[in-house]
Amino acid sequence: MFSFAKPSVYQTPTCFATYGVMGYPATNQLPTKVKPWSTILSQDYIHRVDLILPDELSLLIKEKILDGAAQIPSYHRIIMTLGQVLEGEFFTQYIKIGDVMMLSEGKVGVDNVFSLKDGKLTMYLDRETYERAGLVGKPHGVKGARGSQPRWIVEYDLRSPSALHGKKGFDRLVNACKNALNVPTTWLFCSLSKPPNPDPIAQYRQTKYTATPAVVQNMPIQIPPLNIPSAVLADRSRQELGEYSTEIYEWLSLVRLESPRVGLGDDINPYLSTYAVPGDPNGSNEGQLCKITWQGFIAPLWAVNTLAELIRTLPPEGWFSFSTTPFTRGVMGLGADYTIMRPPSSPGEYVLWEIKGHE
Repeated sequence: MFSFAKPSVYQTPTCFATYGVMGYPATNQLPTKVKPWSTILSQDYIHRVDLILPDELSLLIKEKILDGAAQIPSYHRIIMTLGQVLEGEFFTQYIKIGDVMMLSEGKVGVDNVFSLKDGKLTMYLDRETYERAGLVGKPHGVKGARGSQPRWIVEYDLRSPSALHGKKGFDRLVNACKNALNVPTTWLFCSLSKPPNPDPIAQYRQTKYTATPAVVQNMPIQIPPLNIPSAVLADRSRQELGEYSTEIYEWLSLVRLESPRVGLGDDINPYLSTYAVPGDPNGSNEGQLCKITWQGFIAPLWAVNTLAELIRTLPPEGWFSFSTTPFTRGVMGLGADYTIMRPPSSPGEYVLWEIKGHE
């Protein structure tokens, strides 16, 4: 693993680049405990997924990934109080039996924000609400910045056998929802299991959305050499990997932004931009790329399954990059942006970029 320069006092995000080899993803079971699969699954809530690949390969994934209704992630926007999450069929069918992820509106550090994933309820509360709720939590945020507006974090495992009505700890949470956490809240809701019939969310104000892929084809792009140089594997100091990964990640980021700096015939004044596509400027590095974007409230498991389907569908010599972006740190206070690239004619090999901020 290669780590870029240590962040400054301004808390610049850190980029880690990893080169590795992954096995062919079996249909029945993915190696979710090793990279790059474990990296994507470590994200809580994904907001955006970007896929970049040669335009001629886009037809190969059209049927299995783009057109299949089961492959398009869906989610709901729903209005309900926290107390309603913990009662009735919604609590029994979706949290105790099923598997859902939920994220309330607001910004951590400013508003009271609730999140629910893998049965774990996390509440980010201001001091006044925390004291009125009477719950047990711990201080949250940077220690030196908590003096003026103290924040607190409270966590409950709702799948625990003790998370039942009549149990002392759970009843305390229910009472807090009645007395202090009783404001109707807008949530993003995604069910990772088959919805029950009848569906408990039907009684609440809810709107369904689908993260329909946005496809941009025939992008004329200057393409740098994407193959991993042999010196990268031989250089024990990792200097070569650092240079290669920096150049390629910058280029991929500009492609994701559809920047004219990587387009064919770009002739911007060098006083305005000094960027140049890596590689020999006189070499044959032109091509047509396709960019596919999903945006919404996306489960990490969907992203992992989509990545596996890409590897199984595309020819071994084909290259692609797959990026996942979580909800901003301003919303959840955590998360990292990940980009995985399979180089050309390198089946099983990958380069992984992890862009991480600071808590």
